[in-house]
Amino acid sequence: MSVQTKNPQSRPGDPAGKSTSKSTGKPEKFRRDHNINWWLTAAVAVLSLTILIPLYFTIVTALKTPAEAGTFALPTTWEWHNFADASAKVNYPKAALNSAIITVAAVVLTLLTNTFVAYAVARNMDKRFFRFLYYFFIAAMFVPFPVVMLPIAKQMGSWHLDNQVGLILLYMVLGLGTNLFIATGFIRSIPVSLEEAARIDGASTWRIFWQIIFPLMSPINATIAILTALWAWNDFLLPLIVLTDQSNQTIPLAQYVFSSQFATNYPMAFSSYLMAMAPILIVYVFAQKWVIGGVMRGAVK
Repeated sequence: MSVQTKNPQSRPGDPAGKSTSKSTGKPEKFRRDHNINWWLTAAVAVLSLTILIPLYFTIVTALKTPAEAGTFALPTTWEWHNFADASAKVNYPKAALNSAIITVAAVVLTLLTNTFVAYAVARNMDKRFFRFLYYFFIAAMFVPFPVVMLPIAKQMGSWHLDNQVGLILLYMVLGLGTNLFIATGFIRSIPVSLEEAARIDGASTWRIFWQIIFPLMSPINATIAILTALWAWNDFLLPLIVLTDQSNQTIPLAQYVFSSQFATNYPMAFSSYLMAMAPILIVYVFAQKWVIGGVMRGAVK
């Protein structure tokens, strides 16, 4: 008569070879996979201070008097009028409208053009010309902007595009390398059989892209749109060298009025920075999951 021993940590119905925890009733592998990496958590917490400390300093400084500026202490009196003064100083409504027009137009034009270029390149990577285009635009990502800054300013002036239209076109063209890199990998992961079935039904390449490929690229399109919006809204150098009419200046250019050789009103300046940061920060907080998800989908085939 044989005696059958039971594993004290096993339960009826558990797969053979898998033990469970007495306290939680979960498999040991599940518990190991969900252990907290305290070293990594501590590193993330320390690195987050590089964002939280400057943000705290900006907020408390924006609510102080000029005499109190420069310390981390809370203000003795909360100077909320600094925001109204900063808005009047930089003509915030006009500057915000200019930034919004440029940002929205750049996002729309980028989505309508860069995704189509990415589709053409992704579906023709076996041809030498399209491979050359792909690596050419990718290589352009590594060219420092100061190298091409003055030639761009000269060219846009000679073409009479030193205005908002020219600035929007530059955002569309200069962002092509990054957007091509993100979108091409995702498009190549879409089965070609979908397009072949549509062609059998008589659909053209243009119709296939807009009715099949473009809707499937929603995560990538969201990523491209958000990255373009962040760039266009916060950019300082391109508007500085392209825009010649002061009435077209964006928020970063309007805030340049606070920089002086002799003195700066830091509370008013920081109030203006917070007002400029708030709209795009709110957009990014709600859309960050699409940025991360889109980049991960586009980075691998």
